[in-house]
Amino acid sequence: MLLGRALTMKVILLSDVYKHGVAGEVVDVADGFARNWLIPKKLAVKATPGSLKQAERLRNQASFRKAELDNRLNDLARQIDGVELVFGRRASPTGKLFGSVTTSEIADALNTKTGIDINRRRVSQTSLREVGTHEVPVRLGTEISPLLKVIIVREEEYASYMRGLEAPQAEEAAADAVEASVEVAAQAEETAVEVVETPVEAAAEVVEEAVSEAAAVEPDEEQQNAAG
Repeated sequence: MLLGRALTMKVILLSDVYKHGVAGEVVDVADGFARNWLIPKKLAVKATPGSLKQAERLRNQASFRKAELDNRLNDLARQIDGVELVFGRRASPTGKLFGSVTTSEIADALNTKTGIDINRRRVSQTSLREVGTHEVPVRLGTEISPLLKVIIVREEEYASYMRGLEAPQAEEAAADAVEASVEVAAQAEETAVEVVETPVEAAAEVVEEAVSEAAAVEPDEEQQNAAG
C-alpha cells in the first residue's frame, strides 16, 4: 500500500446517509468512517459476496428512493428560494458587526419563518459580519440551488425597518378586504334585482296571457254579430 493513501471500504448502505448515498447503494467510504460510525450504527454493512446477494432488494429500490428524495428536496428548494430573513445587530460606523450572524441563526430564522428545518451545515456561508444584503446559498444537492436573502440592519434601525416591511403587507390586506366587500355588495345587489324582477316578469306573463285570450275571443263575438 502506498504511504499517505487513505484506506477505503466498500459498503452497502442500509439507510440514507447524507453526502454518501441512499439505502441499497454500494459505495466506497473511508475505512475509519465505516468501522467507527456506519457499521456500529447499523447504517451500512461491509460489501461481501454474501451481503451483496442479501441486499439485492435494497439495490432494486435504491433508484426509486433516490428519485423520490430528489423530488422532495427540489420541492423544498422551491419553497425556501428567495426567502428574506432580517437581523438587527450592533455595528460600527463602517458597517462592521460587533459579532456576526451565524449559519445556526440563519437556519433557526428560516425555521421560524417557514417551518422548514434545515441543518445549519447545509447553509453554505461563513458567518456574516457586515451590515447589508447577503445572498446565502443552501446546499441541498439538487438541480435547484436555492438562495436566501439575508438582510442585516443596525440594531437601532431594526424596528423601523420591520415596520416598513409590514406596512405594504397591511395595505395589501386592507385592499383585499375592500375588494371582497365590494364583491359581496355587488352579489347582494344582483340578488335583490333578481328578487324584484321575478314577480314583475311573472305579472307580465299573466297580462300577456290575458291579452292573448281576449284577442282569441273577439273574432268569435264579431262572427256572432254578423250572423245576427
